[in-house]
This record gives sequence, structure tokens and C-alpha cells, in this order.
Amino acid sequence: MQELKSNNPKTHFCFFSELTREQIGMLNLQEIDKLYKKGETVFNEDGFPKALYVVYKGAIKVHKYGQNGKEQITRLAGAGDLLGYRSLLQNEKYSATATAIEETRLFKIPSDSFFKLVKSNTDFAFKIIQLLSDDLKHSEKKLIDMAQKTVRAKIAETLVLMSNKFGVNEDSNAIKSILSRKEISDIAGVTTESTIRTISNFNKENVIKIDGKKILIDDFSRLESVILE
Repeated sequence: MQELKSNNPKTHFCFFSELTREQIGMLNLQEIDKLYKKGETVFNEDGFPKALYVVYKGAIKVHKYGQNGKEQITRLAGAGDLLGYRSLLQNEKYSATATAIEETRLFKIPSDSFFKLVKSNTDFAFKIIQLLSDDLKHSEKKLIDMAQKTVRAKIAETLVLMSNKFGVNEDSNAIKSILSRKEISDIAGVTTESTIRTISNFNKENVIKIDGKKILIDDFSRLESVILE
């Protein structure tokens, strides 16, 4: 089995970092012998979970469609992040779909192994509770932001989220993971047209630079200040 670590120095799979070798063994961690290419689905909404997924390398979007057919990206997952834990804990179908947005490799933890460790390790169980609490806090913030923030603020916050989640190249400050303008709009909860126009304005204002599909963060502090407008 491949050692559970990440090429991203910010993560190193910290969620499992405090577990002993014996406890890691209890998880029955299995590397999935498949490279998920951009656009490939890990699991579908209304599917029933049988395992917990851990992103080893790459990026995943968790998304669903509203009644009007518009896609809404509810979460981005990068190296070290868990997928499908809420549905697994609630013993219910997935409420959203998980799709690779770049080449991605995953580990999986069988549901019975996961629950065995949760029941036997209070520290691990508490980390799961913290994770669920963070999800709730994020959902509440998202609702407030959708009602109160301007389009500029929403796009700026999405770009900051992308840079924090996936990192930037040291030589160019380009966000490492490339999302389409539509995907950025689906995260921010605005139209694709508004996203294209706002990113173009940020480029003119020298807040960011555009290099093909790449977005380079030219002035991170100014981008953060836009969030507070």
C-alpha cells in the first residue's frame, strides 16, 4: 500500500496524522487503482455510500443541480480532504455528485473500518465532529454571502478560496488548479457572464493577471480587500 502522504506541503494528510500505525491499519486504507481524469465522476447524487474517500492527489468538485438546471458547486476538495463522510455517517444517499476537475488519485476506507475506528477512538471521533461543525459554519456563511455580497466580492472570495485550497506556483503566483469560468461562477453563485466580466476587470485593475486559462494572483491583499467591499 502506498504511504499516506501528500505532495502538497500544506496538507500531508493531517486529518490522519495523529493516528498510530495500528489505527491506520484499522482503517483498511485502499488505494483506488484508477486515475480519475477531468470530468470523471467519483460518485453520483442519490448513490448509496459504501466507503469514505480520501483525495491523495488532484482536485474534486462536489456539485448538484437546482430546479432550474443550474449547477452549484458546494465544495472543492484537494489533497488530504475527505469525501462522502456526511452521507456515510447519516446512512443515506449522497446529496451531491463528486467529479474530478483535474487528474485525481484517491484512497478509500470501507465503511465498516471507518465506523470501527470512530467507535474505538474518541479523539478521531471528535475530529469528525469538528469537520461536521466546520461544514455547518461554511453553509451558514454561504447563505449570508449569497444574500449580501456583491458579485465582485463573491468572485474575489472564490479566487482566494481556490488559491488557499490548491496553492499557487511560487514563480508566477498562478493558481495551481485551473477551473473554467463557468465552474468559478458555479462556486460563487453568479452568472458566467458576470464572472467573465469581473475577472476581466480584476485583470485591468492589476489585481490578477490572465495567462490563457491560468489566473495569476498579482495582488493578494487587494483581492482580499474586495471581499469586504
